[in-house]
Amino acid sequence: MDLDSQEQILKLSELHGPSQLTVIIGAPDPEAAEITAETVVRGDPSYAGALAGAQLGLDVYHVLDESISSDVPSDVWEAQIGVMADVLEADALVAAVAGMREPPSEPS
Repeated sequence: MDLDSQEQILKLSELHGPSQLTVIIGAPDPEAAEITAETVVRGDPSYAGALAGAQLGLDVYHVLDESISSDVPSDVWEAQIGVMADVLEADALVAAVAGMREPPSEPS
């Protein structure tokens, strides 16, 4: 997630409150999806952007998650995602992002 996007998300969170926002990620690989999700939930792990140390706890989903994709009109889906949905590993992407929605486990 670039620094400008982090700044915009922080501003929106301050303006509307974290409970009013949902972030939809379109990253093409599970590692990038997980890092992006971590950034908007737990803060920027690289400590380089506006979300460094900002644990916003935002709701976050991958666009290929059925709960998101089912709400996208088919013409928009084809124009914006199209064939990429057929070649990406949807299950791995959805799982990577879903893992960030779960609270961190307590150390044993």
